[in-house]
Amino acid sequence: MNADINPIYTRPFHPTRVNGDAIHALALWLKANGSRQIRQAPDWRSVMRERYPVGLFTEDEVRELCDLMCNSKAR
Repeated sequence: MNADINPIYTRPFHPTRVNGDAIHALALWLKANGSRQIRQAPDWRSVMRERYPVGLFTEDEVRELCDLMCNSKAR
């Protein structure tokens, strides 16, 4: 361990010492990317492909299951 630095006595910068431009850039990035997962509807076909083995459901069954999931989330 480095003898010159004691982690107990190191303190982070006070929030007022953070660069205002950096905070603004972060706010813009969060506005554009922060809640993307919430806004985008899930791709139910890819969810089905990841969870279940190939051939377990026919294409018609997959379509019906996707329709059911989409309709149940809309309620």
